[in-house]
Amino acid sequence: MHWPQPVDTWTAPTRELRHTSLPPAVQLVDVTKSYPGRRDRGMPPAAVDRISLTVHSGEVFGLLGPNGAGKSTTIRMIATLLEPTSGRLRVCGYDTRRQEREVRRMLGVALGGERSVYWKLTARQNLQYFAALHGLSRSRSARRVDEVLRQLDIADRADDHVEDYSTGMRQRLVVARALLHRPRVVLLDEPSSGLDPQATRSLREHILQLRATGHTILLTTHDMTEADALCDRLAFIDHGRVVAEGTPAGLKAQLGATQVVRAALRSATPDALGWVAADLGDSASWAVADGGRSATLTLWSGPGTDPVPVLISVAVRRGVEVVRVENEPVSLNDVFLALVGRRLDADQAER
Repeated sequence: MHWPQPVDTWTAPTRELRHTSLPPAVQLVDVTKSYPGRRDRGMPPAAVDRISLTVHSGEVFGLLGPNGAGKSTTIRMIATLLEPTSGRLRVCGYDTRRQEREVRRMLGVALGGERSVYWKLTARQNLQYFAALHGLSRSRSARRVDEVLRQLDIADRADDHVEDYSTGMRQRLVVARALLHRPRVVLLDEPSSGLDPQATRSLREHILQLRATGHTILLTTHDMTEADALCDRLAFIDHGRVVAEGTPAGLKAQLGATQVVRAALRSATPDALGWVAADLGDSASWAVADGGRSATLTLWSGPGTDPVPVLISVAVRRGVEVVRVENEPVSLNDVFLALVGRRLDADQAER
């Protein structure tokens, strides 16, 4: 058993999608975004570095990565809110530089969370205002507002002020606003950020309903559980670069393991933990704390194998206490760990 080595770009097999004669919903080719005012060793650092991606019509595609990885910059370039430094970017066949008006007609954009609606207005007043900005007539606006209120399950609170809404209801209102002009592609930036579990579950159900009605969804998230539940395909982004792309199942299959064992170890001497690590070799990954006297160990196991007896035998021989052992299926967090050397949930906890 060997610890998977990080790679520069890792593409997993993708499931068969419903391809049509339509152009890709979103296509990025060697897209870079640099900020000249910032310097890294004399050169402007690239917030996004030569990203190439294709999002197919009718799928939910996720951009996953830690804060600062380039997810939001990428989605804002797609939304025409930022202009790429270089590369080509198209939405439904339209170029984001030369055909900005056509691109915006194709897009429903829900960025910035619940603060992108007016809290002192009712939900209906908010949607009527944004419908007018889209050029809908008063009669068309009234019908469409009622439709999206029902679609996002806020019709019974349509005439309440938004300041009286829960965070989850405000998030649903933001998505409703993005759907007013019947866009083909919906952009969602961290849609469940700050939501409680019940509101998160409700929002995820609405996202899947949007896909079922033919919308293409492109979302950013650092929540691996959310990505696994929603995304047909996804791409990991780290330091502005795509490091992996594929289906959730395909990416996890690339690890060659089906289970992950996590163990908490403790020792009176730091040397003893080092001896355990040496005995296990490259079959384990370590995170050491408490001055080297405790550690969290990750072990991979394939079908029909159990590394726990070997771990316990080595620990007993070296005088190390096994405090806790947990066995769980391989997750997208484990894929991220194999690629970049750290778990994404641990990365978020440090911020």
